[in-house]
Amino acid sequence: MSVYRAVQVSGSGDFALVERELTDPLPGRVRLRVEACGVCHSDSLAAVGALRPDPSVPIVPGHEVVGVIDALGAGVTSWQVGDRVGVGFLSGPCHTCDSCRRGDFVNCAAQPTTGTTTDGGYAEVAYARASGLVRIPDGLSSLDAAPLLCAGLTVFKALQQTGARPGELVAVQGIGGLGHLGLQYARSLGYRVAAIARGTEKAPLAAELGAEHYIDSLATDPAQALQALGGAAAIITTAANGAAMGPLVGGLAPRGRLIIVGAGNEPVPVDPVAMIFGTRTVTGSLTGSSIENEDNLRFAVRQEIRSMNEVMPLSEAPKAFAHMMSGRARFRVVLDTRG
Repeated sequence: MSVYRAVQVSGSGDFALVERELTDPLPGRVRLRVEACGVCHSDSLAAVGALRPDPSVPIVPGHEVVGVIDALGAGVTSWQVGDRVGVGFLSGPCHTCDSCRRGDFVNCAAQPTTGTTTDGGYAEVAYARASGLVRIPDGLSSLDAAPLLCAGLTVFKALQQTGARPGELVAVQGIGGLGHLGLQYARSLGYRVAAIARGTEKAPLAAELGAEHYIDSLATDPAQALQALGGAAAIITTAANGAAMGPLVGGLAPRGRLIIVGAGNEPVPVDPVAMIFGTRTVTGSLTGSSIENEDNLRFAVRQEIRSMNEVMPLSEAPKAFAHMMSGRARFRVVLDTRG
């Protein structure tokens, strides 16, 4: 095969199914035969040309990539042809910048972001830095693994930063692509879990996924409801709604943490009195490193955590993206690139 199919997008949002020439991987990189790629809200960055010097130059979106290595670039010694691997949002640290030298690989200053500054997985073939590869464990299909590489890791890492003890109350705001995974991870980590969502429609699902308490934000003040439960040691906000996030600080227990993972453009209004009296914290959390992603996948396998997916073929990637952006997906969309 000298060419492969890929779906690219320009900064004007125009998707196109194209053929690209198959090339050998550059030094320090590998070539993958892609088997699955999740469709994530952050793929919208590619569709508007964000983070790229020239948005008019097309790029292949997709940063929840699972595939099998079929070629190694010069200098790659820790991976073999035939290994099944994943690539998440962070494409691999440089190991030389100040952040990397201090072990903070997530904040590497020279790390490409898959599908936004370097080509991603809406394709039959992808190329990736060896430093960013994630080993996919046996017992996890490629379609199941793909959403966990970003959505799963995001909530897993956020929950690890809460400082909450097993049995303490942890709330997840928003029962969508991130939230439905957050409930499963929080339950499996031993927390008493509360789900916060608009209306009662998702209450049965939230209970099934691990929530002991359900708070309808249309019917009650979520902060007051959390305080009636004793206050939350942590709240993970997954719905990108700044106006809804800010008041949740009042639902935290003393020294509680509000951790933002739902990326939106709206400011988050925070009451300084609620922050000061109770020594509460508001912080963000950005995914994790490749080895932390392997921890995440092994944990998901052992705890039987799975994303609820809608699977579509590569040729329907534009439709899959539009479906995801509409908010009607239940709850992740995954491209099956194997035809």
